[in-house]
Amino acid sequence: MSKKIIVVGGGLAGLSAAIRLRADGHEVTVLEKNERAGGKLNIRSGLGYQFDTGPSILTMPWTLEKLFESAGRNLHDYLTVQRVEPQWRGLYEDGTVLDLVGDLPAMLDAIGELSPEDRERFLGYLDYCRKQYDLSMKSVYSRSLSGLPDLRHQHTLRELFAMDPLKTVSQLTEQHLLHPHLRQIFQFFTMYIGSSPYAAPAVLSQLVYVQMGLGIYFVKGGMYEIARAELKLLQELGVPVRTGAEVTRIIETGGRASGVRLSSGEELHADIVVCNMEAIPAHRTLLKEVSGSERQMAKLGKFEPSVSGHVLLLGVNRSYDQFKHHNFFFSRNPEREFHDMFVDRVPTVDPTVYVGISSKSDPSQAPDDCENWFVLTHVPPIQQGESWEENRRAYRDLVLDKLERMGAEDLRSHIVYEEQFIPDDLQSLYGANGGSIYGVVTDRKLNGGFKIPSRSPLLEGLYFVGGSTHPGGGVPMVTLSGQLTADLIREDLSRSQAI
Repeated sequence: MSKKIIVVGGGLAGLSAAIRLRADGHEVTVLEKNERAGGKLNIRSGLGYQFDTGPSILTMPWTLEKLFESAGRNLHDYLTVQRVEPQWRGLYEDGTVLDLVGDLPAMLDAIGELSPEDRERFLGYLDYCRKQYDLSMKSVYSRSLSGLPDLRHQHTLRELFAMDPLKTVSQLTEQHLLHPHLRQIFQFFTMYIGSSPYAAPAVLSQLVYVQMGLGIYFVKGGMYEIARAELKLLQELGVPVRTGAEVTRIIETGGRASGVRLSSGEELHADIVVCNMEAIPAHRTLLKEVSGSERQMAKLGKFEPSVSGHVLLLGVNRSYDQFKHHNFFFSRNPEREFHDMFVDRVPTVDPTVYVGISSKSDPSQAPDDCENWFVLTHVPPIQQGESWEENRRAYRDLVLDKLERMGAEDLRSHIVYEEQFIPDDLQSLYGANGGSIYGVVTDRKLNGGFKIPSRSPLLEGLYFVGGSTHPGGGVPMVTLSGQLTADLIREDLSRSQAI
């Protein structure tokens, strides 16, 4: 039976859910408060430079292919996806440079040059990571999970033990690899989901296989083309996407979500509401008038926000040939770096800095002989009432000092265009809890590595999608979040009709 469904928020998870729900025959409307849909996947441009302001690396493109197939479409008719090689360039303070490449023999040779004893050990490590990915394909990537009981239903006891639930990513990496530079670069993969390798469960070692085995990709024209492709598909499906439509309240009727109220005062009614705002901020704002909202928010306390970020968008009027598309300028002491961010929740004095230069793969992103630098430095999420503003100038200088010290000679004098985003911006623009980039932190002890359940226990007919919900943050995960939540809605509707 067709239902009237409102999707609050036009981030990738909201757009994904809208596509799937419309493909299932429902009447769907998407409401987005900003001028452009796409959420954190967005764009800025100026002086001939174009920047993606959010995700810059695409993994697991099959999640997008699956989404478009559900609506009878082929993803590759809507955008061009190209593989990036080398995948990463890792730069260390001692002058070491290590490229991660998808060609296994070449990767083994590079590892062997750095650490001969790790050449063969890496094969065992990569195989372990592959097995963790295969296990997740049976559960994490196929169903909306609300916790350990759901996971148990999808696996044998032997498989559950194979996930090494008592170990962290760091422990598994150190078990397999010896050289500190190799440990550091592969442990850093947990930052794809904004989590510490010293706390994230070992099953997330699979992120190494996701990249090394399946590859990383870039979308021609910029990553925002993903949002444009989904918006085009929604238009073809007849789904209205209203921008400048800020939802201020989710309406309750008899214990059910029955619609939304906009900042304009307009009320829209629905049978089901899908919320793409993070769950905790949604309870604090959109659901604050619903009885039990504060109690539910307290129960969600174990789902702490992931790290935020200080972003510099730099238009550079020269080329730096020694850098690649994706560059990581690593810290001297990774354990101290992660302890600062995740335990003490303070800005670390020596952060790892990511520099994405998409014009290396797509020259249209910058003027001739120039480069567009997306510079991301992870920082702790801000607490209620806090601001990153007081750190803006000092942290910018710290980051630029590091880049110039590690090879970006005279960078400051070549910056002709600049914009910044700080945690305050991420919080105000996207409703991100504390300015979180990746939703909820994945912590073995704090939350078992699980995310906030998609089905709301507060109101019937209310569901959450996005980085704070299963299966987590990042382009492939939030794309799956929308699809798996649509599956959950289908199951719930079938169950209610059978009663």
